[in-house]
Amino acid sequence: MEDKRNIQIIEWEHLDKKKFYVFGVAMTMMIRVSVYPFTLIRTRLQVQKGKSLYHGTFDAFVKILRADGVTGLYRGFLVNTFTLISGQCYVTTYELTRKFVADYSQSNTVKSLVAGGSASLVAQSITVPIDVVSQHLMMQRKGERMGRFQVRASPEGRGVVAFGQTKDIIKQILRADGLRGFYRGYVASLLTYIPNSAVWWPFYHFYAEQLSYLCPKECPHIVFQAVSGPLAAATASVLTNPMDVIRTRVQVEGKSSIILTFRQLMAEEGPWGLMKGLSARIISATPSTIVIVVGYESLKKLSLRPELVDSRHW
Repeated sequence: MEDKRNIQIIEWEHLDKKKFYVFGVAMTMMIRVSVYPFTLIRTRLQVQKGKSLYHGTFDAFVKILRADGVTGLYRGFLVNTFTLISGQCYVTTYELTRKFVADYSQSNTVKSLVAGGSASLVAQSITVPIDVVSQHLMMQRKGERMGRFQVRASPEGRGVVAFGQTKDIIKQILRADGLRGFYRGYVASLLTYIPNSAVWWPFYHFYAEQLSYLCPKECPHIVFQAVSGPLAAATASVLTNPMDVIRTRVQVEGKSSIILTFRQLMAEEGPWGLMKGLSARIISATPSTIVIVVGYESLKKLSLRPELVDSRHW
C-alpha cells in the first residue's frame, strides 16, 4: 500500500492545459486583490528616507487609510493587473523547465531550483515595465510626492481618473528616460527575483517533506503544503530583501547604479536599511503564499487529466 506521507508532485504532462489556464487566471486575480495593499505599503517603506513618513507597516496602513481611504491602498492596481500575463508565463516556464530538467536529473531540488530561476527570468522580462509604472502610481500622495514623478491635478482640482494618471506617468517616464526608463532596475529585479524564486521552490518542497514525517499519516497533504509555503516565503524574503530594497529605489528614484544605490543606502541608514519593508513583505507573503500554495496545488488537482484522477492519493 502506498505511503500516505509520500507527497506526489503533479507534473506538466499530467495536466489538462485548458482547465489549468482558465482556473489559474481567476485564482491569480483573487490573490492580487487580497495582497496588493501590503505590496504598496512595502514599496513606500522601502523608498522613504529613514522613518520620515511611516514608522512601520501598521502605521503606514493606518495613515494611508486615513489620508486616501481604501482606494489609496490600491493606487496603481489596474496597471498591476497586467502582470497576470507574466504570472501565466511564470507557471508555464516553471512546469516546462521541470519537465526538461527531468531528462537530466530526477532530484526534485535540482528541478525546482533551475525551474524557479528560469521562470522568474521570463516573468521579470514582462513584469518590470508594468512594475515601473505601477510603483510610480503607488508613490502618489495627496499634496506631495514620494518618487520622481507626480500626477498633475485636473484644472477643476479633482485629480485625474486612474487611466489618466497612468497615461500621465507614462509620458513623464518617456520624457525623462525614453523607452529605457521602463526597464530601469531590470538587472536589480533579476538579481532579486531569480534567487527568490530559485530558493522558494526547493525550500517549499523541503519543508513539506519534513512536515510530512512529523505529522500523522492521516493528515491531508494540503496542510503540509499550506504551512510550507509561508515558511519558504519567509526564508526567501530574508535572503533577498536587501536586493529588493535596492531594486525599488533604483526604479522609483531613477538611480542608474546598483552599487551606488547600495553605498548610499548603507551610508544613510546602515545595514538595517537593507531590511526595510521586510515585515510588510512577510506579512503580505504569509496569507498570499497560503492562498497561492493551496490554490496552485488545488488548481493542479482540478486540472489533472481525467484518466489520472483515480490514481492519485491526497
